[in-house]
Formats: sequence, structure tokens, C-alpha cells
Amino acid sequence: MGTYIIIGASHGIGAATADNLLAAGHRVINIARTVNAACENHVWDANSEEALPSIEGPISGIVYSPGSIVLKPFHRLSQEDFKADFQLNVMGAVKTIQAYLPNLKQNGGGSIVLYSTVAVQTGMGFHASIASSKGAIEGLTRSLAAELASQQIRVNAIAPSLTNTPLASGLLNSPEKIEAGGKRHPLGRVGESSDVANLTAFLLAPENTWITGQIIGVDGGMGSLKPA
Repeated sequence: MGTYIIIGASHGIGAATADNLLAAGHRVINIARTVNAACENHVWDANSEEALPSIEGPISGIVYSPGSIVLKPFHRLSQEDFKADFQLNVMGAVKTIQAYLPNLKQNGGGSIVLYSTVAVQTGMGFHASIASSKGAIEGLTRSLAAELASQQIRVNAIAPSLTNTPLASGLLNSPEKIEAGGKRHPLGRVGESSDVANLTAFLLAPENTWITGQIIGVDGGMGSLKPA
């Protein structure tokens, strides 16, 4: 059984991923502002300048799940909005990978899973700030996948569409909003945490070691289909 570090396993996709891994018998370390009683926990805020907690020994994988949804017309986005999105989504991931890459190397390889958004490859109004940051995540994913392949460390990103998580609660806080959001997707519904967590667990699994450098959409068809 492996040891997996999840940044943000307290809620949403991170918590659902932890459930999958724990059910399979793995050790899960949650590093977040709040605890997940089912995991080992270390408190850390991805927006802080504090160093990440030290973890001893080899690990099998890293998941960086914090995210943001700042949707505004471009003229209303401040430079601080762009900086805040970049700090949380990109620099948080960079700091995490730099902190725990030695643990993956001790393991002789492993898997890193990051998160993008369907809005990077599918132009969407009011998404300029978050799409810019998540576009950087896609570049980071491919660059690290190339750099770390010789060490058997795989790096992939998942690009979800609208998913029913606490992060998206403002967009899905009524049955009417959930229904309207679902109608925008070819498969007729919004995503659930489990939809993304299932793929995350797949990409982490040692049985799936020939997948790296990929940006995989879990988006109800939003990113590639036009409904008939």
C-alpha cells in the first residue's frame, strides 16, 4: 500500500479522493487549513508564506487540490485578483511539489496530479483570471512530466467543468442553478466530486504507469462536444 499526500483533503474533490484511497487501504496525509478525521493531518494554508510540514519517508503520490473561482468581467478584475489566483493555484502547487519531490524520489517514482479547468482550452467569458492561472498549471504539468519522466515520476492534470463542491457553492446554491448548470453540458448535469476523484485515484494508481504529461477533461463533454 502507498502513502499519498493530498493538499486540501478536507472538502470537495480532495476529500473524495482521500475516501477512494483510504478505501483501497492506502495511507493518506491531508495538508490543509482544516482536518479530515479519516486522514493524518497537518495544518497549512496554501496562501501563507509558511513552509510546508516535513514528511519523512517515501511517498507514492501528490495531489494539489486547492482552487479558486473568481468570475468577473475583465475590466473589473484587478491586478490583485490575478496575483491571488496565481499565488493559490500555481505557486501553491510549485511549493508543494518542491517540498515533496524528494519523497517521491525516495519511492523510486510515483504520480503527481494537478487540476486545471475546462475554461483554459474552451474560451469562456469572465474567466480571464482563473484561466490564466490554470493555463500555467497545464504548462507546469507538461514541463515537469518531461523533466521527471526518467525518474519514473508521472505528472498529469485534470480539467473539470462546473463541479458540485463547496468551492462552487455560490454557483450551485439552488436546485434551479444546478439544473441550469447541467443544461450547459452535453451530458445534462454538473459534475460531482466523485467524478473527478475517480480519475485522480486512477492516475495515482501504480497500475497506470504509462500515462504522463496529459491534461484530461472531466467535463460532461463541455470542452469538446456540441450537443445535437
